[in-house]
Amino acid sequence: MGDVVGRPGLQAVRALLPRLKATHGIEVTVANAENSDQGAGISPETADTLLASGVDLLTSGNHFWSKKSILPWLASHPDKLLRPANYPKDTPGKGHGVVELPDGRVLGVINLEGRVFMRTHDNPFEVVQGLVETMRARTPCILVDMHCEASSEKNAMGVHLDGRVSAVVGTHTHVQTADERILPGGTAFITDVGMCGPLDSVIGMKKEQSVARFLGQKHAPYEVAERLVYLQGVVLDIDDTTGRGRAIERVRVHLPGT
Repeated sequence: MGDVVGRPGLQAVRALLPRLKATHGIEVTVANAENSDQGAGISPETADTLLASGVDLLTSGNHFWSKKSILPWLASHPDKLLRPANYPKDTPGKGHGVVELPDGRVLGVINLEGRVFMRTHDNPFEVVQGLVETMRARTPCILVDMHCEASSEKNAMGVHLDGRVSAVVGTHTHVQTADERILPGGTAFITDVGMCGPLDSVIGMKKEQSVARFLGQKHAPYEVAERLVYLQGVVLDIDDTTGRGRAIERVRVHLPGT
């Protein structure tokens, strides 16, 4: 699932995920949680809510540090929340992890952050190569969350990893794209999975505040919007033996009453 935005996003995941898991026979669920606390950052409360709702592993991005209260929680839950793997080596947390099913099958997950129009970190295209090699020694099934602004950078990462990972999915822009497909080498790809949050908004925030920023070029505090809340993401089908993506399906489900 894409970026979970504030209380509405949490409500959508809590209400809609159980039905989606049952309908599609979903075995592992991953969600990007970096906007789950009031639209910017992750708190212990929002992380716990997502995990209690049926999410197995949380990824993040550039808003990871917006709520400092997540650091003690991260120390006690090191295998439940990832930060981008191309951050400096002394950064708290880790950029890759695994989800192990009861029958022993394993899904590896790698979290990356892009550099175009964003802060300059280590090159994600270089960093991911070593991580993929390490992870493939344990499992051929690998999901990559490419958290970045530029569509070109996300597309390039898909091409870069085609045939070496099961899926490359983009997050960060909060706008679901319609280009889901299986790349020639067998990697499932989509430029952006979208967000879990209110569509009657500007990428999840109240419209008036966003417009005011563009009109006046002055700071206007953001607040999470509340109407037309959707859960957005993708359902992936991965071959357990080869790790190849067999199918990718976009998901966009409305939360009733919003």
